[in-house]
Parts: sequence; structure tokens; C-alpha cells
Amino acid sequence: MKNFTYVDNSNVYLEGCRVSAVRKGFPGAKTIIDAMNSRVLDVAWQIDYGRLHEFACGDPTTIGGAKLWGSPPPGDSFWAMVERLGFKVTKYERNFANKEKKVDVAIAHQMTKDAYSGVVRRGLDEMTLVAGDSDYVPVVNDLVSGGFIVHVVFWGHAAKELREAATRFVSLDDHFDFLSRVVTT
Repeated sequence: MKNFTYVDNSNVYLEGCRVSAVRKGFPGAKTIIDAMNSRVLDVAWQIDYGRLHEFACGDPTTIGGAKLWGSPPPGDSFWAMVERLGFKVTKYERNFANKEKKVDVAIAHQMTKDAYSGVVRRGLDEMTLVAGDSDYVPVVNDLVSGGFIVHVVFWGHAAKELREAATRFVSLDDHFDFLSRVVTT
């Protein structure tokens, strides 16, 4: 059995910043819903990508692939670091409105391509999607109904439809401290 992991970087990072804001009791972030409605983020929070890789991909001997998509932040050293930690990275520039528009479609396309080209073995291998928005529901529904094992790993406030579509949902909330990068000064 192999595990193929697909990470929506901006999605997992930004929502992690939101979870951190709630945990720290930021104004306007009493609950995750409050934080979402008030657009409150703890921008000082950082995810430990090595630990995310370890958590989402599992045993190194069973990793079939670990891919991460996102938009480049200032400085390319971030992406080099993520690649050193084991992810194959695909970057897309943000549009003029500073929005990511290609990532969700690119991940859904790659998952479908890997499944139906035989890269992922139906009923044997596992696909792990690290994302939480409902844009992924159609592809997850299609893959699961086609006999593929699709786990969704995300913060507890992932879209209900996505959690229900997955073969299994794993919340990152209980692993927040493990996944948080300790910044030393």
C-alpha cells in the first residue's frame, strides 16, 4: 500500500492561522466561526512543514508521492525548504485581485489523473487530501464512488460535505502543537 498526498498550501496555512487566533483568544475570534466572519488570523503562526509531511504522508517507506501547491510568498527560499522536507512543489502566481485561482483545479486534476492512469491502485493505495473547502467535494465523491480510498486531513472546520465525502476525515486540531513551528529568536 502507498500513500499519495496532495496539499493545498494556502488553505491549510491560512486556516491554521485562524485556528491559532482562536486558541490564543484574539479579539473577534472567540470561535472559529467568529474568526472566519471577522477575518481574524494569527499571522505570526507558522506551520512546521516537515511535521506536516510526516503526519499527512505517514511512513516514509509507503509514500507514493507528496505534492504541495500554492502561491509563492516573497523569497523563493520557502519553496526550497518545503522541497527539502519532501514535497514536490507546484507554484502559481496570484491574479491581479491577489487571489489563487488555479490551485484547487490543479489538485483535483492531479488526483483524478493519478487515480485513473493507474498511478494510484484502486482499493489498495490511499490518497490524502490536505484541504478543507467544498471545491474538492466533486472530485472526492467521484474518486470514492470509483473505489478509491480518499482521506481528508484538515482543521476541524473543514466543509461538512467534504468531511462526509471522504473515506476518512482526520482533524488537525488535535495535532496543532505538533504541527506548529517553534520560532526561536
